Order: sequence, then structure tokens, then C-alpha cells
Amino acid sequence: MQIVTAKNLTKCYGTFTAVDGVSFDIHRGECFGFLGPNGAGKTTVMGVIHCFMPPTSGEVRVFDIDVCVDPGRIKARLGVMPQDDNLDPDLSVIENLLVYSRYFDIPQKTGKKLASELLAFVELTDKAAVNIRDLSGGMKRRLLLARALINSPELLILDEPTVGLDPHSRHAVWEKLGYLKKNETTLILTTHYMEEAEKICDRVAIMDSGKIITIDAPQRLMEEHGGSLEYVYLKLTGRSLAD
Repeated sequence: MQIVTAKNLTKCYGTFTAVDGVSFDIHRGECFGFLGPNGAGKTTVMGVIHCFMPPTSGEVRVFDIDVCVDPGRIKARLGVMPQDDNLDPDLSVIENLLVYSRYFDIPQKTGKKLASELLAFVELTDKAAVNIRDLSGGMKRRLLLARALINSPELLILDEPTVGLDPHSRHAVWEKLGYLKKNETTLILTTHYMEEAEKICDRVAIMDSGKIITIDAPQRLMEEHGGSLEYVYLKLTGRSLAD
């Protein structure tokens, strides 16, 4: 079953075309990745999917709902882990979760229980009363993941979920995402880490300059083109992810 469908999605900012007529389907329960360098259009596509911005043209449907028609119904059923840290620095770890739960009209008692369970899930129980300013970068990323799960979403949007993390912290986030995937939460992520795409994505869309070049399983892409996923990317785009 398709949980996201995009047809000829285009997003322009003035005369600049950030996303140029892309089409794709994302199936319920899969982990779908957008792979490409900064400026490829990945984050813009994600922004349209989670109703942060409307498309300039084309159609995007999430849960079979047009993102331009009823974005509120869509937002209630998904979670978003942003690339940037937008946690409230004036609140403690658990207060960040409790305040966020109110946006979904979650009763206070239920919110406290969910917050405690999510802190245990991301291994931050002992940091519940700590101020955000005293968390490491890896802890903040894990807390952002917990916050994105507060409404028990059917679809989880992750924009560069492990950006800037050391290898140990990155693997800790991958472990949590793997657990969610096994429990049939649909995951959509952007990344420029090849290992991340190979490890957790069922399919990837390789993007460059606002266009989707190809969509397939990482293993099939590597077998078809006879090399690593990085080699495939270089072959298809003619440039490295660092460009």
C-alpha cells in the first residue's frame, strides 16, 4: 500500500527551481531514503511531504490526502525529526516532550507516560531533568527522535537524522530506527551518508540538482552498476557528495 505518492512535484523559489518535476511512491512499512549532496532538493521534498510548504505544481498525497487540501489531517498522523536542533533550551529534557505532546491534544497523564517511555527508548531516562544546554550533540539527536514519536506516528520524517554525529552516536540512532522499522513504522529520510543509506533503507532515490536520477534498492543499484553505492552515485551524477 502506498503511503506517499508524488506526481511531477515541482517547487520553485522565485526563478530558482529547487525540485524539478519529481515523481515517486513510498510504500507503507518501508524505509525510503533521499540520497544526495546539499542543495539536491532532498529537504525541500521532505518539507512538502510533511506539509511545511506547498508544492509550486504537481500533486503530493500522504495517506491518500492531498497535502494542499487537508494538511492538518496529515500532520496529526506523522512525526518529524528536523535536521536543525529546534529543542527549547529553556526547558528540561522531559519538559520538551511534555510541551510538544500538547500540540497533539494528548492528555497530561498520557503525555507523562509517553514521555517516560520514549526517554527509555532513546536511553535518556537519566537525563530527564537535565537542561537541553547540557546535552551532547548525540543526546540532542536522540531527544529529537523521541519528540518526533510522541504522537505515535504512522509515518516518520527524518531529515539528516545523524548529521554531525560521531560513529558511536550514529550507530545508536540507526539501532533505534531499525527497531521502528521492524515494528512497521514507515520511515522517510534524507542523508548524504552512503553507509546510512545502505544499512537502513529499503529503497533510495538518488537526487541531484532538483531531479531524481534513479530509485531502487541500494543492493540492486550496487549489483547493476558493479560497485559501492558511492561509486553508483559518482557514476550517475558525475560528482561526489562533498561537491
